Amino acid sequence: MQTYSLRDIERLLGIKRSLAAGLIRAGILAPERGARGEWRFSFQDMVLLRTAHSLRDSHIPRRRVIRALKRLHELRSDRPLSGLRLAAVGSHLAVREPHGVWHADTGQFLMDFEPDLMAPEVRDMPKPAAAASDDAVRWFEAGRAAEPLNPADAQTAYRRAIAEAPGYLDAYLNLGCLLCDAGHHGEAVELYRDALVRLGDVPHVYFNLAVALEDLGRDAEALSAYHRCIGLAPDFADAHFNVARLHQALGDAHRAIRHFNQYRRLEST
Repeated sequence: MQTYSLRDIERLLGIKRSLAAGLIRAGILAPERGARGEWRFSFQDMVLLRTAHSLRDSHIPRRRVIRALKRLHELRSDRPLSGLRLAAVGSHLAVREPHGVWHADTGQFLMDFEPDLMAPEVRDMPKPAAAASDDAVRWFEAGRAAEPLNPADAQTAYRRAIAEAPGYLDAYLNLGCLLCDAGHHGEAVELYRDALVRLGDVPHVYFNLAVALEDLGRDAEALSAYHRCIGLAPDFADAHFNVARLHQALGDAHRAIRHFNQYRRLEST
């Protein structure tokens, strides 16, 4: 299997050596040694490093990132950290699993009050479609305004927008995001499938469908949806990354590396 050097990590992911070294010292990463004694990182290591780097970009201190990841490593020794859904919640690290969201430092469960909590990969299309009727646009804007304080009202508004304009892509995407945020992943899957029937093949819908299917643990179906997204939009970098991650989890290292290489080419352009 292909491995990566520290120089590769710096060049491809923009990650500082100090972060990688800190994860190694904490026992979170255990890269192999190359012929000259240099560290060689696996694909799973790259996934975890990218996650840690994104958490640092969310202004979580490096020491806190490493401490939280070390705790997770100790608690979940039977599961690679690269397989967990991690995100910043305020200044802390949280883990999303099918049964809820919990604090990585304390193990306490968190209430999902924030509309975008732990769903950074779901695409939100904020601009209303030009072809939508005036009434549909008004309901859509009402939904956007309600999202921060009353997601339930926002869901109702988006449903009204769709009722007024059944081809309103943006309303489908935003409603699906809210359903996933509320833990209604099955309902989101049905919504996205209905959107595909009404709108035809839309890459962003396939991508969001795949994210919702992952949340339900239906990885094979999610992989199929990601591949459909890529077939329609070959330059969809996040789809390539998620496909690489799923192929790796399913034991197909060759395809995982191929899609990760495509992801890094797209990210570097």
